[in-house]
Amino acid sequence: MTGLKINHVSYSYGSRKALDDVTFSVVGGRFCALFGPNGAGKSTLFALLTRLLVTGEGHIRVAGFDIARDPRAALARIGVVFQQPTLDLDMTVRRNLRYFAGLHGLSGRSAALAIEAALEQLGMADRADEQVRALNGGHRRRMEIARALMHDPEILLLDEPTVGLDAASRQAITDHVHLLAERGLAVLWATHLVDEIRPADQVVVLHRGKVLSDGSAEHLAGAQGLAKAFLSMTAEGREVPA
Repeated sequence: MTGLKINHVSYSYGSRKALDDVTFSVVGGRFCALFGPNGAGKSTLFALLTRLLVTGEGHIRVAGFDIARDPRAALARIGVVFQQPTLDLDMTVRRNLRYFAGLHGLSGRSAALAIEAALEQLGMADRADEQVRALNGGHRRRMEIARALMHDPEILLLDEPTVGLDAASRQAITDHVHLLAERGLAVLWATHLVDEIRPADQVVVLHRGKVLSDGSAEHLAGAQGLAKAFLSMTAEGREVPA
């Protein structure tokens, strides 16, 4: 897999620069944590990656496709879990997934197989005929991840997917997505929580629209630990060698 490549991307809202020359890549089989406090530019970057916003400067390539020149091919290879839930609470889990399958051009047997595979992968098969309203927050998130995987994407984007979940649900979701990365997906996981990051994970530290560091969590942590390392970087705005 060619994964995700972000090259010299900048974006401004009027006079305010939300992203400033952002460059990094995520290869298949890798879990990359995009780490930064609120206002770092994470959501703006996700909006560019999903074409909710159009890149002002720089280039984004998804599985080898330039998202500006060939957006349909690029977006077809991305699965997305947004920070805000986007489920129909009054439909069953299966009907929600069937609706989304249709948006990706899946129907009939191919849609049914994709839905069942996604439900099994996320441990949701036994909840398929329940209304989404009856699910707890953790299971709703699992369902959104299942939905994002139905069209067999190469890259999975998750924008702070554990916001509002209890500790057990957060851990379960984090474990699931790490497993998906081990199976070959390129994962970009936006977060501001250090306990969601494992030593072998790639970590891109984004602060005030700039990449301060890109490397393994273990390397970045050093002797002081991740929490102190991140606090030092974001408080002082210093770059740290990868």
